[in-house]
Amino acid sequence: MSESIILNLDGRWKLRDFMPGQGLAAGAHLPDHDDTNWHRASVPGDVHTALVEIGRLALPFYNMNVETCQWVERQEWWYRTAFEAPLGKDDAEARYLLTFDGLDTFATVYLNGTEIGSHRNMFIAATFDVAEHLRLGERNTLAVRFEPVVASVGEREIEGQWGRNPERAWMRKAQYNFGWDWAPRLMSVGIWQGVALRRYVGARLGGVFFKTTVISPQAAEATVVVEAERWADVPDLEAQITLSRGEQRLTDQTLLINGRAEVAFTIPDPALWWTHDLGEPALYDLEVALRASGKTLDTHCEQVGIRTIEVDQSSDPDERGTRFFTFVLNGVKLFAKGANWIPADSFVAQVDEARYRDLLELAVEANMSMLRVWGGGIYEKDVFYRLCDDLGILIWQDFMFACALYPDDAPFMAEVGREAKAVVRRLRNHPCLALWCGNNENDWLDDMLNWQRSGRDFPGKRIYHELLPPIVERLDGTRLYWPSSPYGGNDHNSAEEGDRHNWQVWHGAVFPRRFGEEPKRDLSPTGISYRHYAEDPARFISEFGLHAAPVLETLRRNVPATALHLDSPELLYRNKDEPKDKGDLLMLAHTGLPSSLQEYLDFSMICQAEGLKFGIEHYRRRKFHCSGTLFWQLNDCWPGLSWSVLDYYLFPKAGYFYARRAYTPVLASFKGEADGVSLWITNDTLEDLVDTVMVLHGDFSGQELYEEVLEVRVPANASVKVRHLSFDKLDIKDPRQEYLAVRSPSGLFPDNRYFFVEVKDLVRPKPNLKVEINERDDGTYEVRVITDTYAYFVKLTVPIESTRFSDNYFDLFPSQERVIEVWNEAGRRLEENDIAVGCL
Repeated sequence: MSESIILNLDGRWKLRDFMPGQGLAAGAHLPDHDDTNWHRASVPGDVHTALVEIGRLALPFYNMNVETCQWVERQEWWYRTAFEAPLGKDDAEARYLLTFDGLDTFATVYLNGTEIGSHRNMFIAATFDVAEHLRLGERNTLAVRFEPVVASVGEREIEGQWGRNPERAWMRKAQYNFGWDWAPRLMSVGIWQGVALRRYVGARLGGVFFKTTVISPQAAEATVVVEAERWADVPDLEAQITLSRGEQRLTDQTLLINGRAEVAFTIPDPALWWTHDLGEPALYDLEVALRASGKTLDTHCEQVGIRTIEVDQSSDPDERGTRFFTFVLNGVKLFAKGANWIPADSFVAQVDEARYRDLLELAVEANMSMLRVWGGGIYEKDVFYRLCDDLGILIWQDFMFACALYPDDAPFMAEVGREAKAVVRRLRNHPCLALWCGNNENDWLDDMLNWQRSGRDFPGKRIYHELLPPIVERLDGTRLYWPSSPYGGNDHNSAEEGDRHNWQVWHGAVFPRRFGEEPKRDLSPTGISYRHYAEDPARFISEFGLHAAPVLETLRRNVPATALHLDSPELLYRNKDEPKDKGDLLMLAHTGLPSSLQEYLDFSMICQAEGLKFGIEHYRRRKFHCSGTLFWQLNDCWPGLSWSVLDYYLFPKAGYFYARRAYTPVLASFKGEADGVSLWITNDTLEDLVDTVMVLHGDFSGQELYEEVLEVRVPANASVKVRHLSFDKLDIKDPRQEYLAVRSPSGLFPDNRYFFVEVKDLVRPKPNLKVEINERDDGTYEVRVITDTYAYFVKLTVPIESTRFSDNYFDLFPSQERVIEVWNEAGRRLEENDIAVGCL
């Protein structure tokens, strides 16, 4: 960050709409324009939220109110504010720069009645030199006009366009605003990030790049590159650079030659940056001062990490014709465990640090080590990446192109090039950043939709394969650039190399497929079943997932009580996927169809949770033949029915807790085989483990049919088959009434179980749950649950946001007792009657 701000212009502005083209005619840009009757609006902020605050717009997320908001995108919107610019020295070498960190999207800026520039890209900052128009020591009027986005791009078309809402491809705006299969069409508009006026004299910093070059236990080598812009006769520009952590402090200074300097540091006994599951995400303070003639002209301060990151794509000797896709952090191979991240609100201006922190801490608590910032959203705010640095979460970063053909004419390519340079410069110093990816699914989808012209030069291809790679290499060069996701092999979604999006489950894709083959779909209960995950030999799974309803409280807040029943139009409105019956097909395969809303909530959550569990366990057993799972999706942007495991209010679904257990550093899981069931131990820690495990075969009524104690040894960072149980040995009498279980008496891994039939086919006696709830002195609760027979899908529900559970949505074996801790992370008071306990 720079310390040159002389005026922060965040806060209360004024807002008004006009019919397109009428604001300028009305003089809305002029200092003497009467804005007495304009609305108040917060900056950073957005138009929709401002209109809700003054009562002009109904809550967009309630019922079907999204439809009543569509007029907003057709209007022209103006923001105005007034400020007094502080007097500065009458210095001809001074430059005053006005910076908007985010303008959404087609904006023209006026200062004191004069147009000072325009901006057409939501994703990057807009900076204007305002020295000629700024009135120092006097009142200044700043106005911003936002044009209707669709009208701004006209009726241009891309031949063969197959993306939904094709107008979106022409504008550099969050693509999900136009509607997605998990999001409504809500076209945000406004000054969505901060505004500041800065003053520089003679020169300023143009960029600072920190990169680790070599690491060893004894020392690390790092380089700091400093760039500066000079517009006056400033002699001998020099950079003073300090790198510090605790009592360790390294300082150097050097002259800039042609506006550039490079300094190498040797850091003894370095504290390396690790993901939270492998070590400490250690950070250093980097401070850069640009100086001349003993004066400091500009400064830059941020936290950096010492670490190396690469992706091993070498041939896999165990599986001929395949290649690894394995992230290697500080020389250590890792299995990336995580999810896809979408914008945390339909109105991204409303996502503050607290919301980011809540979501990211929930990801860490779920044992996630990587998130993918998906290409149809935004390059997230700076605080998101700082929190990921601090929490030890790696980021797969898409460039913002998704599921469409994009123009690649000269003007559009120039704008994308400008965007890419700004984004790479902004994010490259974050140790969390692991990979740059050109787009989401564009290469794959075009090849499937144009399968008879495989390899064609589709519109937009030049962006991902010609424009972006050299920009990333020149401005970064320390991370892999990956052209698309999925990508690699004979079919962009192949299993042999690169990354895969497994949409056989849920969307019914048929695998395998090769270039030149017509894609096939099987939209049947069998075709979309999560059992297909067990057939997947892919190398890195960057998307896979299943729909689930949110908790009942979320629906109660957004669906009228009269519509809270199965298949009501208001409930179906929350589901943006098509066709809307895929959830029914999935439930037919695994749980049976629900007959009530509560059954729908339970059954859809069970399908998602059991599916994620089944898939993650399969992929983790294949470590490192498969090196990562990023399921779709972590979070929601509105209170909908989607693939998320955390709903809009951050109430966790069952899938969150199933994934949390499936992502534990040490996992015990069962694999069904033709002649029996095998037990695997997956060890993601960097130490060999030795443990005693108990394997149990029982029936749901409580009878133990077989028990075995095993001594297991598993090497560090490995997955091993430790036992095979043949069907002959198990001697199953009725697979509907029996199960296998594995437990670690030492608590090394969570309990796990295996059913021989689908959930819908289980025959279980109704359990008698005994529940005891005790409040502790600190306001937290201890919930003790015991059962007589097998209890499936035991759940605790609390209709209060920020409530946390030490575990939830779990099974209890016959006569087993569990103690669950319940507390509210935000300090909200919980009462005993807020806590409900039940099971399926």
